[in-house]
Amino acid sequence: MNATAIFDHNLVRRHDRPGPRYTSYPTAPQFSESFGERELRSFAEQSNLRPVPRPLSIYVHVPYCFSPCFYCGCNRVITRDLGKGETYLDRLLLEVERTSSLFNHDREVMQVHLGGGTPNFLRPAQLARLVDGLGQHYLFGDSRQRDFSIELDPRHIEDGDIQELAGIGFNRASLGVQDFDADVQKAVNRVQGVEETLAVVDACRNSGFRSVNVDLIYGLPRQTIDGFLQTLVTVIEAWPDRLAIYGYAHLPRMFKAQRQINEIELPDAVERLLLLQLAVEMLTDAGYQYIGMDHFALPDDDLATAQLAGSLHRNFMGYTTHADCDLIGLGVSAISHIGDSFSQNPRDLAGWECAVDAGRIPVWRGLALSFDDILRADVIQQLMCHGEIDTKDIEHRYDIEFPRYFSATLPMLELLADDGLIELRGDRITASSRGRYLLRTIAMCFDKYVDHLQIADDTPRYSRTI
Repeated sequence: MNATAIFDHNLVRRHDRPGPRYTSYPTAPQFSESFGERELRSFAEQSNLRPVPRPLSIYVHVPYCFSPCFYCGCNRVITRDLGKGETYLDRLLLEVERTSSLFNHDREVMQVHLGGGTPNFLRPAQLARLVDGLGQHYLFGDSRQRDFSIELDPRHIEDGDIQELAGIGFNRASLGVQDFDADVQKAVNRVQGVEETLAVVDACRNSGFRSVNVDLIYGLPRQTIDGFLQTLVTVIEAWPDRLAIYGYAHLPRMFKAQRQINEIELPDAVERLLLLQLAVEMLTDAGYQYIGMDHFALPDDDLATAQLAGSLHRNFMGYTTHADCDLIGLGVSAISHIGDSFSQNPRDLAGWECAVDAGRIPVWRGLALSFDDILRADVIQQLMCHGEIDTKDIEHRYDIEFPRYFSATLPMLELLADDGLIELRGDRITASSRGRYLLRTIAMCFDKYVDHLQIADDTPRYSRTI
């Protein structure tokens, strides 16, 4: 990517529209229920037969949360009954065992990520049982190379928890913060103290975690420039290795909890852009490197070095340094990417439980990728991870003529070039310094499934790109 990304308020405002986040291509709405367990088994078998089978990456979804955060659009179940975690874990380990049978046992697991929900709804002893179960059925890679990451809610961390997590093998943590402003926290039903949060950051470092990420959200109700400024100052002083600055996607028709938010209290479009601009300027001035989308990292962080080396990858877990892995999703709603396929577990807890109890590998829907899907996914992956597309490389690997194959796309690209989002030079399509914050907008040009007319009409299926 270009060394510097420039926030252009007017350009961002003109091109801000709903669109996919491109954690996959095709995106999940294209998955079909005609793809089931039989198809997953076939693709897993094919992946084992590759001349050099890929290593494995595992995502585990823990759906439980103690209370609802009104902004949340994740798949979660609200409960304070800790017994539900033990029951869920029992079924999860059954899925671990059955799914592991699909893969050759010499395929190393290089990454494990626990997301949710609130993964630390499970106590350290339960998490140890989960990791031990994974280790019994999968081959863990070299401990110096593998990534074991977990999303944490600092409000539910007890003394000694982080040290126990480190002992289990976790070496990366992602902390939800969103905003430290008290009024904002009340409006979104997530009251979280600064001291308890920073104590978790310190505990991670003292316990030998390689990386700590902090999540913030702009566009929340009651957010102001002054309040968000103070949050950013506090977070930067804590000096996390990575930050994600997400734009709040207000889609109350899709996410019931968001109906609790008073829309009158949401920042308007101008205020929302000013909040983002503030975050961008403060983080870059502090020395953070823009990775892509809404992610920033310190220059010596693995994400930054992977981007420099050309090995950065984007999938359902966000940006990752493990590009050439087959991804196995475990738990309710989890998505797998095995070979040239996607598959997803049932989104409802009852459906996932019934499938596991029936002795099945719980596949609800999925997709076998076509040649066109694979090609376009590669193009979008290059753009999202590196800010540019090497058209000659694409032509060589897929035996196509880029201008002819993407003839319908070229007029859209030319319009973006005229407006300064991209640069069209020889065999490179490059996001400009001002276009790097609009990668989703550029990527949509290559998405054959996006209905651009509906996008223009602000369909609620997707969040806004900014």
